[in-house]
Amino acid sequence: MKQVYADVYRELYERHWWWRAREAVLVREIATHMPPGGWGRILDIGCGDALFFEQLSRFGDVWGVEGDASLIRDDGPYRHRVHVGQFDGTFPVSEPFGLILMLDVLEHMSDPVPALARARDLLEPGGAILVTVPAFQAAWTRHDDINEHVTRYTRGSLEPLVRAAGLVVASSRYLFHWLLPAKLVVRAAEALIPMGSKPAAVPPTWLNATLRVVSLAEERLVSWARLPFGSSLLAWCRYGQSGGMPRAAELAAARVAE
Repeated sequence: MKQVYADVYRELYERHWWWRAREAVLVREIATHMPPGGWGRILDIGCGDALFFEQLSRFGDVWGVEGDASLIRDDGPYRHRVHVGQFDGTFPVSEPFGLILMLDVLEHMSDPVPALARARDLLEPGGAILVTVPAFQAAWTRHDDINEHVTRYTRGSLEPLVRAAGLVVASSRYLFHWLLPAKLVVRAAEALIPMGSKPAAVPPTWLNATLRVVSLAEERLVSWARLPFGSSLLAWCRYGQSGGMPRAAELAAARVAE
């Protein structure tokens, strides 16, 4: 993440309509899909300054990993639960996780399969990975450049990567349907009019509130329809049978054998 965006990250998360609407959608998703016994341990990959932890704590024991130290406050209330470093074999794990979140993370990677496979290895039996990514390459704008995105996804481009990591997409759907045509308009304008690269800003209060209400109303009214377009893609991934037994499952099996 470029520093110019990192500097406003907290304000955007706490106030911007898109972040507020996305958090509400995610909380609803996590609650709806929660198994009867709860999620247990939750891992938020790319968690930033643990800004989602307060909400996530309603559903389980939350931990995080963040590769960009500039996003994290040393005095944050959840600082002791965030590992600062890369999400790879060096990430210390003592127990598997029931839910792993990869929220707008994969689009920053040129090859996301190893990260997905590592997440798979950390799942407890029956666990799930919740992924969100920006959708449709045609909606690429300078916002993607500022955020150092590598690509935007569709169902068709995400699912092969998930399968390559030994996982299956249990369900997926697009979000923020109304925002896709708006992004197409922005892209066209950027092609015609020279514009500087600036990070997103919180709109005026009335507009910020209106866009949040519109987004949440759309979610409640048409989420059931599974429309084939949107500016974001959400996918629930689970362990498939093609990639071998995850390491967490191997450990669990070993404990039973003992």
